[in-house]
Amino acid sequence: MSFWFIQSLNSLALGGVLFTLAAGFSLIFGLMRIANLSHGAYFMFGAYIGLNVLDRGHGFTLAVLAAGLGVGLLGAIVERVVLRRLAGNSLSQVLATLGVAFVIADSSLWFWGGDPRPVSPPELLSGGVQMFGLTFPLYRLAVLVFSALIAIGLWLLLDKTRLGVMIRASVDDRQMAQGIGVPASRLFTIVFCLGTALAGIGGVIAAPILSVYPGLDADMLPLALVVVILGGLGSLAGAFVGSFVIGFIYSFGQVLFPDLAYIILFLPMVVILAVRPRGLFGRIDA
Repeated sequence: MSFWFIQSLNSLALGGVLFTLAAGFSLIFGLMRIANLSHGAYFMFGAYIGLNVLDRGHGFTLAVLAAGLGVGLLGAIVERVVLRRLAGNSLSQVLATLGVAFVIADSSLWFWGGDPRPVSPPELLSGGVQMFGLTFPLYRLAVLVFSALIAIGLWLLLDKTRLGVMIRASVDDRQMAQGIGVPASRLFTIVFCLGTALAGIGGVIAAPILSVYPGLDADMLPLALVVVILGGLGSLAGAFVGSFVIGFIYSFGQVLFPDLAYIILFLPMVVILAVRPRGLFGRIDA
């Protein structure tokens, strides 16, 4: 009984981490129709930025803010300088994001080295909490709460603000939105910046759980892709539900069937897509 309970909580924590990564990926694809293959690299880069801030003796909150701002700024530069010049050529844009991923990965390896780096949770959240006679790390529960706050914040942004209305309109019908005066160019930059900033923040949040190491990007990107495809491209609700579904499938699969972990991960996605080609909450044509 204790195994199932603890593993379920671990799955929820992983789902929370995946949501911070997949939400940005879903926003970017939903608006710009770009499969951003550098999204895992932004996640890893954010983790390294946070690690650097912590190594200098600053707090965890500052590390999260620095990662979000730094990675978001990098995303804005990539969108303006690289992706915008390739507008209308989807294949070139995807290949460009793949190239950016390699640049970030090799730069991180050169600057921070190849050794895995553990990260301690903030002191306030470093203890454990008693639940049903079992002790569970408090930080992992905090990750779950943080992901819920991110989801609420994104929902308020998309549903209750003028910017959100423009984003939703552009996701549903980009040509019509541009025809009624939505500033697509500025909107693309804002969304790409927001999506990459979420990935950077997710990297710092995940660091005390996963540690920071070269190849973190390659480990996380397939999970984000599965989450977004399963939940529905461009759907925030789909990214949220899909993150926790994949969190449970991946966590239990790794423990119970380690040799079949990826089969267990991808098989449900294939089955669901065979029934619902747009994903569980998909509303747009892929």
